[in-house]
Amino acid sequence: MAKPELSTSDWAVLAAVAEGETHGFRLAALFGAGSELGQIWRIQRPQVYRALEHLEQQGFIVEVGREAGEGGPPRVLYRISDRGRERLEQWLRLPVTRLRFGRSDLRLKLAFLLRSGRSCRDLLTLQREVYRAQLQSLEVLSQSARGVVRVSLLWRLEMAQAGLRYVERLLEDDPP
Repeated sequence: MAKPELSTSDWAVLAAVAEGETHGFRLAALFGAGSELGQIWRIQRPQVYRALEHLEQQGFIVEVGREAGEGGPPRVLYRISDRGRERLEQWLRLPVTRLRFGRSDLRLKLAFLLRSGRSCRDLLTLQREVYRAQLQSLEVLSQSARGVVRVSLLWRLEMAQAGLRYVERLLEDDPP
């Protein structure tokens, strides 16, 4: 059976549920504008509830009870399942392979590793190697590219260089 595809918002919500029992309203605040995680990835309340529904359907989270809401219906409480924790651990250890996910998924992975008191070093070391390989490939391709293709390749090349500098700087900072 193929592993279900999860969106960046799904992964973020799953990682937040892994921190302890919670409900959608609390999660929406966690990813809201001006919040620590919202600076990396903002998730609107309706998106949070869609992610919770999707994660529950996949068996990655389970409902564990209800809590009185403030002036509204009771809030459904969720916790991560063993299956969800296993998939989350896999996701947290894997470097991103698409440059655009360095801006979202990589930073979310680092944030959740730091929030849990875990080291980012292994992930950053793997990510550095991915960026180095991408740079090497893009440099070769960009040498003979012309026109629109060159414009695109040079952009990707610059993003890979920036990603590599970012990762190397974090490694120099020696994060926990």
